[in-house]
Amino acid sequence: MKLLDQVNVKIKFLHYSEETAKIYIYWIKQYILFHHKRHPKQMGKTEIEQFLTHLTSSRKVAAATQNQAFNAILFLYHKVLDISFEGDNINDLRAKQSVHLPTVLSAQETKHLIDQFKDSIYKLITQTIYGCGLRISEAINLRIKDLDFAYNRITIWDNKSLDDRSLPMPQCLVKPFHALIAENKQSHTLDLSMGYGSAELPKALKRKDPNADKAFKWQYLFQMNKVSKDPATGQISRHHVSASTYNRNLKKAVIKSAINKKITAHTLRHSYATHLLQAGIDIRTIQELLGHKNLETTMIYTHVVKALSEKNLFSPLDYL
Repeated sequence: MKLLDQVNVKIKFLHYSEETAKIYIYWIKQYILFHHKRHPKQMGKTEIEQFLTHLTSSRKVAAATQNQAFNAILFLYHKVLDISFEGDNINDLRAKQSVHLPTVLSAQETKHLIDQFKDSIYKLITQTIYGCGLRISEAINLRIKDLDFAYNRITIWDNKSLDDRSLPMPQCLVKPFHALIAENKQSHTLDLSMGYGSAELPKALKRKDPNADKAFKWQYLFQMNKVSKDPATGQISRHHVSASTYNRNLKKAVIKSAINKKITAHTLRHSYATHLLQAGIDIRTIQELLGHKNLETTMIYTHVVKALSEKNLFSPLDYL
């Protein structure tokens, strides 16, 4: 098996996302090409250092990009080739990234932004992202079965940290969710009558239960208006709303809101965490709700809240 095929197999085995797979394979290719197609087994610390230096000095990549390439190379050696560089201090070469406080919206700004959407699926997605602190990928990949109305919970399966988590369902969204599910049920019945009605399944489930793809509970919550053909499998199904389509609608709402901040879908997640912290929710609970592996990642919001504190809102100029 070719080296890059081995990398791909290992990535799938470890359940990394497709996006991560693309990024890692790209940087591993670049590393090998930079060293004139030498096999990585014939290279080591020196060659890795040379490549990382090349990225910053010649290609002028950002610190985050250099670290991304570094992680891909380490994955190749540690996970695929079973070669460890522990004690070689390669880690010292990682470029230090600037730590920026995330942009957050106030509660009033959040409501104002949501009000710019018409009563559409994009408004409901926005409310769900903010109301549950979701990543955009987690929101658009929600299935009917992930909503538990009996216990008022939403379950996020196999997220970025590979740990499932359960979140409280916003009570104001219960009625809109029921209405959307009723609409989806009608669409699903129509799709089945036309020979469609299947949804993309996790690969393990597809092997265990090949017919589960037509079950209503496995259909996406935020569906597209029309069925489409999967270019990879050729299967015709009703896929979920794409991230790019949602982002276009969010951008329109941001412009209408006239809020002069750089706002993305992730801003809503940042705002969710910040507002919980301001409401007195402890940082460990917020870490679990966000699905962060490391508490350090969540701690950034303590700095945000501190920066937003009214006690810090003064200037000596006001006392002249």
